[in-house]
Amino acid sequence: MTSPSANVGAGTSAHGRLVAALREHALVMGEVTLTSGRKAQYYVDAKRAILLPGAFAALGELVAEQARACGATAVGGVPVSAIPVACAPLAFGFPEKAFIVRKERKEHGLQRWIEGPLLTEDERCLIVEDVVTTGGSTVEAVERVKSEGLEVAGVVCVLDRLAGGGDAISAAIGGAPYVALTTIDDVYPDRPDR
Repeated sequence: MTSPSANVGAGTSAHGRLVAALREHALVMGEVTLTSGRKAQYYVDAKRAILLPGAFAALGELVAEQARACGATAVGGVPVSAIPVACAPLAFGFPEKAFIVRKERKEHGLQRWIEGPLLTEDERCLIVEDVVTTGGSTVEAVERVKSEGLEVAGVVCVLDRLAGGGDAISAAIGGAPYVALTTIDDVYPDRPDR
């Protein structure tokens, strides 16, 4: 796993703005049950930050940068967590397509697993996620995209809780890059479980 924090300085950089927004708006103290079923003494509700204009712009810049780096032609992931992450880089014009990977196929309409613009066999898909803990939802999205005959160019998450999910994702995508735009170390460096 890599983090762009080594490449992007703090302060007014996109990375610095994203970290500041996550600290201010997304970090919630108190016991919660995570999607994985694990208990935690804090929670990062990334959507509380990334659906605000400044963080959304920073996110768009960072995801577009990662999409260019891995040659992605489309960006997407599972609802609801990946939708804002997939849409943010569209504002920066790269890539030109976003998509949603369904967890279950609809029984009506077109019954597609992947919603949005039609993706062709030569698409290179960047899978995105807001927060990674175990990586389970992201791995499912990777597997679905592959089963639809599309190439996974990489995976980007807004925040990695550093709980093993990055390793699970990296194993699922083989040689493609996994990039965490931020980690829990950036957002909550003094957490008690460090």
